[in-house]
Amino acid sequence: MRRDANPDFIESIARGLDVIRSFDAAHPAMSLSEVAARADLPRPTARRILTTLELLGYAHRVEDAFMLTPRVLELGSAYIGSMNIWQIVRPHLVELVAQTKESCSIAQLDGSDIVYVARVAVPKLVTLSVTIGTRFPAFATSLGKILLAALPPDELDTVLATPSRSGVTPRWHPDRRELDSVLRDIRDRGWAVTDEQLALGIRSVATAVTDDAGRTVAAVNVNASSAETSMSTLVDHHLPPLREAAVAIGHDWTAWHARPFLTSQA
Repeated sequence: MRRDANPDFIESIARGLDVIRSFDAAHPAMSLSEVAARADLPRPTARRILTTLELLGYAHRVEDAFMLTPRVLELGSAYIGSMNIWQIVRPHLVELVAQTKESCSIAQLDGSDIVYVARVAVPKLVTLSVTIGTRFPAFATSLGKILLAALPPDELDTVLATPSRSGVTPRWHPDRRELDSVLRDIRDRGWAVTDEQLALGIRSVATAVTDDAGRTVAAVNVNASSAETSMSTLVDHHLPPLREAAVAIGHDWTAWHARPFLTSQA
């Protein structure tokens, strides 16, 4: 059954993406039956999709199991490369890490989740692993709170009604009234914190990355271990350089997107 009434919706592409997303850290190799079940597809459909992915180099077969290949990374890298995010933010994140001695990340909103698009990490023992492409429920993260607070009311309603695709269950479960109150406070002060609301042992502070028109294009944070870093240290010591970094990133972001595009002539 089609999942979208739009006549331009291509169901076969959607099913192919369903198959790719069915693989994760807990299911790195699966049989045809397992892929079909996790992607909610008939076995013949799953088989044709896996065969296509195998022929294109995005999957390979090991005995009776299928696995994705590193070529799948090209799909995510295409977004990062087209936006030039890493080149824009890397020097600012490196400097911020040098000042705070903590891991720093940038994320954007995808449905009701945040997705990490850039990160410079400090090796520390944490309860959740974060890499480029990691997604968490937005409302339970400092990055997500910033991004949610920037949405107009009707768009916020739509985003919060979208099921999370994170697979992580937060420790904090606010009702809508509590969340709205939190987001109002964030709009007033311009920054957000989370204190073990996503997972035990993790706290962070975040602020918005805005373009020169004042639009929030991403969020940047400083992430720390609750056993090593107090909330007062996050806010009093780490927030000022974080806000400076966000301003600098926003200026560079705007400059990049305002650059003239060169076209070749035959």
